Amino acid sequence: MPTNALRVTAAAAVTAALLTASACSSGDGKEKDKPTSGSNAPKALKWGACDAPTAAEGGGQAPGKDWQCATIDVPLDYAKPEGETIQLALIRAKARDKDKRIGSLLFNFGGPGGSGITTLPGAAKEYEALRSRYDLVSFDPRGVGRSAPVRCEDDRQLDAYYASDSTPATPQQEKTFVDNIQRYRQACERNSGKVLPYVGTENAARDMDRIRQALGDEKLNYFGISYGTELGGVYAHLFPKNVGRAVFDAVVDPSQTSEQGALGQAKGFQLALDNFAQDCVNRGDACRLQGSTAKEVEENVTRLQKQLAAKPIPGLPGRQLTDSAATNGIAQALYSKELWPLLEQGLDEAEGGQGQLLMALSDALNGRDQQGRYSNIGAANTAINCADSKQRFTLAQTKSKLPQFRSASPVFGDFLGWALMSCTDWPVAGAWDTPDVSARGSAPILVIGNTGDPATPYEGARKMVERLGPGVGVELTYKGQGHGAYNSGDPCVQQTTNAYLLDGKVPGAGKVCTPSQNPSARPSLPEQPGDAGDA
Repeated sequence: MPTNALRVTAAAAVTAALLTASACSSGDGKEKDKPTSGSNAPKALKWGACDAPTAAEGGGQAPGKDWQCATIDVPLDYAKPEGETIQLALIRAKARDKDKRIGSLLFNFGGPGGSGITTLPGAAKEYEALRSRYDLVSFDPRGVGRSAPVRCEDDRQLDAYYASDSTPATPQQEKTFVDNIQRYRQACERNSGKVLPYVGTENAARDMDRIRQALGDEKLNYFGISYGTELGGVYAHLFPKNVGRAVFDAVVDPSQTSEQGALGQAKGFQLALDNFAQDCVNRGDACRLQGSTAKEVEENVTRLQKQLAAKPIPGLPGRQLTDSAATNGIAQALYSKELWPLLEQGLDEAEGGQGQLLMALSDALNGRDQQGRYSNIGAANTAINCADSKQRFTLAQTKSKLPQFRSASPVFGDFLGWALMSCTDWPVAGAWDTPDVSARGSAPILVIGNTGDPATPYEGARKMVERLGPGVGVELTYKGQGHGAYNSGDPCVQQTTNAYLLDGKVPGAGKVCTPSQNPSARPSLPEQPGDAGDA
């Protein structure tokens, strides 16, 4: 979720249901693939040099001469295709082998709310093999980055929001928690009320077909990660005949409601923490954390949470590490096994009264840079999820569900259970309980599930294959750790995926890849937060 803030995404991101009202037809789907024509057809893209990412996109340096940027106009409301438009920002790096070029490969890295303008250049080395025959393309979806961005609270307010207690234990704390959610919602409505009804996933999927046409591609070749798998599934449902070669990695379960998704995420992060703790124990004295069993290591984590809830410790300059920030930082580190050394170090330092590293991890997840500026991933995440999911929870309903969440995860259960209220009293009604991703007539879609994925548990891949329908989803299993499989660098996963995208070789259903045993280099925290792809 780079950035996806677990605190913001918990109520809906793993659920990630889909959209607000739009002009789509339903039923037998005969109108789904109707082409855009006439004055409403997308215009040819005008590519030029890229500016540096905006603060809303996460900031940073301009991507360099290999990259080109453009904008495309799309309807704000697809029910009024000739009405008001908004601009979406796009970025591309052209294919290296022009003679063997297949077309464009469109990426969505997740969130929802992650900026493709920022993420693709930063991750491009991982997809260099694909650039041999594809233009690598990504975009800021509507509501994100520089594409009609959702704006809620300012940087100072967000510092306070993310530091506030997200697991209240007393009536007064509960009142403060509810007040904070209401204040955030009111800020979103005040600053972005015009676009809130139109930022749902179905509209984003329709935007992708506009992008496909503007790129000049007969079919959409697509690589979706985390929430991007749900966006891809909705696209395949709406435009099955327009699907080219598509890959879904770190798969959101399309059969789950927001509540079920949040509970599944609690179990997934707990599993990842179990694996981290067991790895620590297996290393004996080389591990900096106390505990002779995984359970003891985790008991120390919960003890730290309680201590921070009672008395925060120094974090980064001018701020303190609270229980909420610490839990957020732990979650961020579990997105990738390469971050486990940082988690070990951060927990060790926090037990000694220093919270800088856990806070840096939390900032990365929340989209806060070193200058104290927030990207709009949190605001976009909430707006998209609440436009998608119908589920709304009262305080009493939320409290009644906490025991189940605590049973699923002693460390993350309260955190994710309370986050069910993220969409309470949201000004836009959600579109559905679960998205429709049935895609009869689509080309094969490679669906990759990681058995150790904390944010999008492995079972979601099988459910996506089932929901796509017979002859569409082709499942590939990776027995690894972290969020996603292709970006793990595993040769089996990458070779299988590349063979499909580059040469059209569909693997046999049920293929399994086990991780290579090459030791990972000790990681460092990036200067700028990037999208982890979430949920």
